[in-house]
Amino acid sequence: RWQSSCGVLFQSVCVCLSPTLLMSSLNVVILRRLQEEEQQLRTSSLPAIPNPFPELSGSPVLSPGSLPPCQPSGWSRYDVCGREEVWELQAPLRGDSSQSRWISLYLIYIINIFSEDGMGKVVEIPADMTARDLCQLLVYKSHCVDDNSWALVEHHPLLGLERCLEDHELVVQVQASMTSEGRFLFRKNYAKYEFFRNPLNFFPEHMVAWCQETNGAIPPSQLLQNFLNSSSCPEIQGFLYVKEMGRKSWKKLYVFLRRSGLYFSTKGTSKEPRHLQLLADLEDSNVFTVTTGKKLHSAPTDYEFCIKPNKRTELKELRMLCTEDEQSRTSWMTAFRLFKYGIVLYQNYKIPQQRKTLSHFSTPVRSVSENSLVAMDFSGRIGRVIDNPLEAQSAAMEEGNAWRKRSQRMNILGSPSPLHPCLLNSVIHRTQLWFHGRITREESHRMIHQQGQVDGLFLLRDSQSNPKAFVLTLCHHQKIKHFQILPCEEDGQIFFSLDDGSTKFTDLIQLVEFYQLNRGVLPCKLKHPCTLVAL
Repeated sequence: RWQSSCGVLFQSVCVCLSPTLLMSSLNVVILRRLQEEEQQLRTSSLPAIPNPFPELSGSPVLSPGSLPPCQPSGWSRYDVCGREEVWELQAPLRGDSSQSRWISLYLIYIINIFSEDGMGKVVEIPADMTARDLCQLLVYKSHCVDDNSWALVEHHPLLGLERCLEDHELVVQVQASMTSEGRFLFRKNYAKYEFFRNPLNFFPEHMVAWCQETNGAIPPSQLLQNFLNSSSCPEIQGFLYVKEMGRKSWKKLYVFLRRSGLYFSTKGTSKEPRHLQLLADLEDSNVFTVTTGKKLHSAPTDYEFCIKPNKRTELKELRMLCTEDEQSRTSWMTAFRLFKYGIVLYQNYKIPQQRKTLSHFSTPVRSVSENSLVAMDFSGRIGRVIDNPLEAQSAAMEEGNAWRKRSQRMNILGSPSPLHPCLLNSVIHRTQLWFHGRITREESHRMIHQQGQVDGLFLLRDSQSNPKAFVLTLCHHQKIKHFQILPCEEDGQIFFSLDDGSTKFTDLIQLVEFYQLNRGVLPCKLKHPCTLVAL
C-alpha cells in the first residue's frame, strides 16, 4: 500500500507467514518480486541515494523474550484470527529521489506450546528455529533436566493424531500445515532414536526383505547402513489392515514399504510390478500415531497409524493403517522415518547431546565450581579423594543410609512432629518426578505409550485396590507390567517391599534408587522416569 508522509511516498510491504490465511509460498513470491524490482533500480541510470537509516540495514540480533509489551519502534504487529501473532521489522530499500520502499528484515512468531496438563506457554521464535532448538529453549525456561529426551509433538485432537517432530524440522513450517485445532505439545520421548541403539528390536527378520534373502546373516550395523544408504533398496513387507478411502470397512493386504512409497499387492504376496498399487507417497507425507483408532475409525486392533499429507487435510484424505501388535506398528513407523529422512536422522542422533550454544539463545551450563566437585572420604585421620566412581557411588549410598538411621534415632522419643521419620517416609516420594499419585492403570499405560515404550521406562502411583500400597509400572520389551509395593512393619517401623519382604526399604526413594542399580526381581533395571512438566 502507498502512504504519504511529508510529501514522500512509501510502499509498506507486510509479510505475514500465517498458517491460517497465507501460505509461505505466497510470501516467497512477494519477496522475490521485491528483490527483482530492487535489482532493476540498482542497475538503472538514476543515481543511488544514500540510505538515510543505516542503523536499520543490518539484521537485528534478538533473543526470545526481548520484545517489550508495547510496540517497538520500527516493528509492526499482526494478529491472525486470534491464533497467531507475528512481529515484523521493516527497513528501507534504496530507490530514486521520489520514492523509498521498505522490506521485512526479521519476523518473530508468537506460538503456543502446551504441556500434558493442558496448560499453555507463549513462546517467541524466529522463522528458522528448529524443533531441537525450541525444545532446548523450553527446557531452559521450565528449569527441566536436559537429558536430551524432550520432544515437540504435533497433536490433532479432533483427528486423534500425533507425531514427534524431527529435530531438524522448522517449527513455523510445520505450523503452517496444521489446522486451527492442531497444537504443539512438549513432553518426553525416550524412543525417538532407540532404533539406532537396538535395531534388531525394531526390524525383525521376517519383515525386512534382505534379511530373508540372507537368512539373517546381516549384522545390526550393516542393517542400519543399508537403511541410511540412499543407493540401497531395502523394503519392509508384511500384512496390514488398510481402511478403504471414504468407507468404514478395512481390508487385510500384503504391503511393501520402499523408498518410492507404500504399495500393496493385488495378488497375494506377489512383488511383480503389475500387481503393485501405490497406497501413499513418502515425500510429501508424514506418519502419525492414531490415539483414538477403535473409537473413531472402528479399527480392528489398537495398533493404528496413518499417513497424512503435509497440508490441511480432512479425515477422509488420511490413509489409515493397522497392525496386529505394537512391535509391528513401531517397525513400520520407524522404517517410514528412515526412508523419508535417511542420513539426516542419523546426523540428528549423532549431534552432541550435551549442553551446547544454540543459534538463538544460550543454554545454561554447569559452573566451573560444580564441575570441579569430587567425592571425598573423611573416615580416616585425613581426607582423601575417591577416584573410583563405583566407590564414590557406594560411599554416597552408605552416607544416605547412615543419615536415615541418625534421623530415626534422633526422633525415636517424643510425639510425632511434621518432620517425624515415619511421616516423612510416607510422603517424601510425592516430591519426585516419577511419582504420579492417584492415576488409574489406564492412565499409566497412556503415559508409558506417549513417552516411548523403551526398556526401563517406569513410574510409581498409588494402588487402586489397596490404599496403603503403591504400584510400580514398568515397560520391558514393549510390554507394560505392574508390581505392587506393599508396606511391612518390623520393630515398630514401616518398610516398603515388592518381593514379599525379602528386600525392605524405609521409603520409596530408597526403593527406586536400589532398583536403578540392581534388577532384583524385576525384568530390567529402572532407567527412564516417566515425568510430566508444567510449562
